[in-house]
Amino acid sequence: MSLADAVRTIPDYPKKGILFRDITTLLGDARAFRTAVDALVQPWAGARIDKVVGMEARGFILGGAVAHQLSAGFAPIRKKGKLPHRTISVAYALEYGVDEMEIHEDAVKQGERVILVDDLIATGGTATGAIQLLRKIGANVVAASFVIDLPDLGGARKIEALGVPVQSLIAFEGH
Repeated sequence: MSLADAVRTIPDYPKKGILFRDITTLLGDARAFRTAVDALVQPWAGARIDKVVGMEARGFILGGAVAHQLSAGFAPIRKKGKLPHRTISVAYALEYGVDEMEIHEDAVKQGERVILVDDLIATGGTATGAIQLLRKIGANVVAASFVIDLPDLGGARKIEALGVPVQSLIAFEGH
């Protein structure tokens, strides 16, 4: 079974015309989950990565596993109001509006080499916001890694335009 075969597609969710790519089936398949984590780790094996940063919520699952494999620390980026200590926040664009995300101000030290991890890159609003947030606290964002890319929506190109290389394991056409 390929990684793409391990992803469940749900038509018309969360609204008509959308093909939702659900990775919970991939996460529930031990072999597919291991394959995905190994593929996300492989480009960085032996490199000095200080932190893996995962975006809420599936980025926590993947990012934690990647951090463990790289012997790196892990830091979460959460929606505003969810972290208990002093935070730095940034507003980012959603398809139909604006939201805010935050990170603990001491989650990443100045100059630390960081990989951003999430399950999917679509329009790139959340990921570009996360990169801006990480740079605001002094991180050196060396890459953004995703299990799934929806290339028709252009998110990976937006991240690359910020000077951050993008790694994705699967590409699904459409949205």
